[in-house]
Amino acid sequence: MVEGVGGWRVPLDAHGTTIAGLAQRLGLPVILVIGMRLGCLNHALLTAESIARTGLRFAGWVANEIESQMPLLADNIRFLAEALAAPLLAHIPPLSAPAPAAISKCLDLASLLAKKP
Repeated sequence: MVEGVGGWRVPLDAHGTTIAGLAQRLGLPVILVIGMRLGCLNHALLTAESIARTGLRFAGWVANEIESQMPLLADNIRFLAEALAAPLLAHIPPLSAPAPAAISKCLDLASLLAKKP
């Protein structure tokens, strides 16, 4: 697993290599983490389009609740679940101690494991 901190098109070096380019070179399936806040629908849809253009498998997405009082949170997650061509793997609520064990309780990997690359 390679984490693409910062976004799909973030440059990694002075030569223009991006997270997207690294994923393409490695042939990795992609899991998109969506920070649930204002603008997330646009961000998610544009990123999903870009993933599709790479030819890589869009394996799933995670709703990361970074604003605990986001208006219309459930509506936004429902919209994304219908609009994105990949399953929702997790809805991560605000956690007082965001440790791996706490986050893993939020994951539903059944749909991810059921699909073959």
